[in-house]
Amino acid sequence: MPLLQTAARNAACNSVVDLLDLGSTNANARMVFRTVADAEVATLNMSNPAFGNAANGACTAGAISDDTNATGGVTTKATLEDRDSTEALELSVATSGADVNVSSTTIAAGDTVSVSSLTVTVPAS
Repeated sequence: MPLLQTAARNAACNSVVDLLDLGSTNANARMVFRTVADAEVATLNMSNPAFGNAANGACTAGAISDDTNATGGVTTKATLEDRDSTEALELSVATSGADVNVSSTTIAAGDTVSVSSLTVTVPAS
């Protein structure tokens, strides 16, 4: 199995997360929590740029704004979308062992949804 060196991991990570800063429809990239059927549960705006530069194959998101009036539903995934709502990444969502771990996958209409941190990592192999 090939072993990616740090410079390659950084380049790959930057290439993926930089896709989120493309487009012009929305002011910022978005993180959208979705149901298994892709219905929106909550939408959080990301910083501009959405992520900082990679270090050791990992890119860390800038500030992610709360959704203070969620649509509501049972979330199973989150999508990271560019300014034109084009999906760049899909993340699993669960109470543990997922890409995004939440206290509950059931979000009520009107709830506030927050993300305290988000990192995308390109592994060495």
